[in-house]
Amino acid sequence: MNPILKAALFMTGAIASFSAMAVAGREVSFALDTFEIMLFRSVVGVLIVCSVAAFTGTWRQIRTDALHIHGIRNLAHFTGQNLWFYAVTVIPLAQVFALEFTSPIWVILLSPLLLGEKITAARAGAAILGFVGILIVARPGMAGLNPGIVMAGVSAIFFALTNIFTKRLTRTQSITCILFYLTVMQLVFGVVMAGYDGDIAMPDSQTLPWLVLIGCAGLLAHFCITSALSIAPATVVVPIDFIRLPVIAVIGMLTYNEAVDIWVFVGAAIIFAGNYFNIYTETRKKVN
Repeated sequence: MNPILKAALFMTGAIASFSAMAVAGREVSFALDTFEIMLFRSVVGVLIVCSVAAFTGTWRQIRTDALHIHGIRNLAHFTGQNLWFYAVTVIPLAQVFALEFTSPIWVILLSPLLLGEKITAARAGAAILGFVGILIVARPGMAGLNPGIVMAGVSAIFFALTNIFTKRLTRTQSITCILFYLTVMQLVFGVVMAGYDGDIAMPDSQTLPWLVLIGCAGLLAHFCITSALSIAPATVVVPIDFIRLPVIAVIGMLTYNEAVDIWVFVGAAIIFAGNYFNIYTETRKKVN
């Protein structure tokens, strides 16, 4: 199969997974808080990762020499994912996804501090475009910043931290090792945060299928994106990923009667332009 077509198929899986996770998160929010959602999502994730590791014989790849980095990465991801699940329950899904696209912009700004990378003119330009897009999507002067917009925007920062520390881990750790600590550590975080008040709501026949979907979709989305990036350039993968926005806008309109806001698309397009410009420039630099 043509690599570009294969990458497109993987990204189709990622788009479907992210969309399913957003809908499922909203559907269980009436019965479970975000910490409980993350707890049960992690239970599903642990079962899947351990089963795959046992089936493929990759247990030996799970190492303990970078536990502190795994801990920082997973604390950032746990925080970002909780904020994201909260945001999908209080603001339109398209707005959540548009603000999530700012995560690469935060990677650009945080990489010099955490990875020692330099901010080039192209990266600075991408960051500026990204912030212009944020202002258009959020439009703080129109109706004020509501908690959902703030949480969605902040979740993108924590997802950026997750990506940065993932990059550090991939230098020495296998995917099995990273996913194992991802699910196990977040299961521990979930138990602590969901049970701090001594009351953990258990899933019932109505919420359990949605929780299983969240757990499966979360792992599948990251697998699909990683696979797509491994066989096709980021300049191909990123535009396909942007299709998530109109897809979730249509889902929000049909499922929850959410209005399609043209300014969300305008702002997201500017954010995408900044991301794509940076990727294109970096790619050309490596070629030359």
